[in-house]
Amino acid sequence: MDDQVTDSTYRVTANELRQFIERFERLDAEKRDLADQQKEVMSEAKSRGYDTKVIRKVIALRKRDKDDIAEEEAVLDMYKEALGM
Repeated sequence: MDDQVTDSTYRVTANELRQFIERFERLDAEKRDLADQQKEVMSEAKSRGYDTKVIRKVIALRKRDKDDIAEEEAVLDMYKEALGM
């Protein structure tokens, strides 16, 4: 009886583990597909004459808090002024 319970528990655990792994693998494949789509968007933007490096910076800025950006820009301006730039 004890061996049967252990064997049954092992099978349930193995099935659950397999499900977690397969879910992760599906998500990983979706992530690769999304990354490919993002590359296509940037490629299209570049072919239309946009600077993709600047686009990426704008995207990063849009994720940040406006006050944080303003503070960083103020410090940057102060540093540039101190260096005569």
